[in-house]
Amino acid sequence: MSQRDGFTGGFLTGTIIGGVVGGIIGAVVASRLDNNEEENESSLFQSDKREKLSSEESIEMARNRLEDKIAQLNHAIDDVRQQLGPIEKHSLESETSLD
Repeated sequence: MSQRDGFTGGFLTGTIIGGVVGGIIGAVVASRLDNNEEENESSLFQSDKREKLSSEESIEMARNRLEDKIAQLNHAIDDVRQQLGPIEKHSLESETSLD
């Protein structure tokens, strides 16, 4: 019985200490990531002369980035369709031969 009691106490202690250590590490990593993102965003929205872009220019930049992402997604979708095309044809032939 004493071994079981020792296990329960150790398990609970390990869980509490692990949670505290994990929370601290998570908070430190999150704050560093936030700082890096803020630096990256600020450098994107500044010109070489360190002047901020007008809102119209920043909207245009965002629109261009979105168009690029949409084009990438469409290309990926087309690639998957081409890869799945022969598989679908093969499975349809198998189904018709079974009927």
